[in-house]
Amino acid sequence: MGPGTTAGAWAEQQVAAVRDDPSGRLALMQRCYYGPFGRAPRHLPYRRAATSAMRWELRRGVLQPPFSDRPGSPWWRAVNDRVLRDGCEAVALSGDLSGVASSQTVGFWLSFAQYPTARAWWRAHNGSIVAAYLEHRELAEAETAAERFFMNVVLCRVLYAHALVAAPRMALGWLRPLAPLLGDPRLGMTGIFFQLSRVLPDEYPLRDDVRFYLRAELGFGRLLDYGVIVPRLQQIYEWSAHELAEPGLLDCIEDGALTYAWSLNDRDVWQPRQSRLLQLIHRLLPP
Repeated sequence: MGPGTTAGAWAEQQVAAVRDDPSGRLALMQRCYYGPFGRAPRHLPYRRAATSAMRWELRRGVLQPPFSDRPGSPWWRAVNDRVLRDGCEAVALSGDLSGVASSQTVGFWLSFAQYPTARAWWRAHNGSIVAAYLEHRELAEAETAAERFFMNVVLCRVLYAHALVAAPRMALGWLRPLAPLLGDPRLGMTGIFFQLSRVLPDEYPLRDDVRFYLRAELGFGRLLDYGVIVPRLQQIYEWSAHELAEPGLLDCIEDGALTYAWSLNDRDVWQPRQSRLLQLIHRLLPP
């Protein structure tokens, strides 16, 4: 780094250095949790959730460079870039580099760095994710229908996980005392919100029809998505838009149906055929 290098410029350099190196991306993310001086014991446990998310991306191959035998996804790579860049800039600003936060989302990561809590981590993580989703909607539109469907599923799951720790009554009703434990990114349970390996094959791109993957979905994932999250979708997105100070998030939902790179005319995928078990979950955990 030359004299006068700003935190933002340094962050750009770090991300550029690993852009075509998937394992390098993972290593860079993990280094961020050690802080600017290599020791951050209060922050390190939060690396668990971030690692779970990125390892799933690596298994699917979505972060592979465009010149590889099986190129990755321009959209997934761009989203991952944003998360890495925001985190690197926050680390640099927490250290000795000059500058001010280049975005609201970097500010969220700085808040987490200063006072690491589950709520602060989810706000920082989801702030970067939502900003990337909105910034790269055109890239999302170029993906297959199945890929676009699961982009929506991933987004609603991480927003819901944030609500578990920050708005437990909305997220889990009378079971709200359990919500902070289920959503704590330091614990293993959060892995279910980040990956869809029980539904999706570890490959990219997805070429089959959406309903093919829905038929293959195992029971727990179906209960989580359709039994607990879907009835609360509108509430979750409205709450998240306020919590993240990102009104553009409301463009990703309409009348309870997810619409990120997805037509409202195809909203039936968010309205599954009712089963007795789903009906029971809806009665036990009304929104």
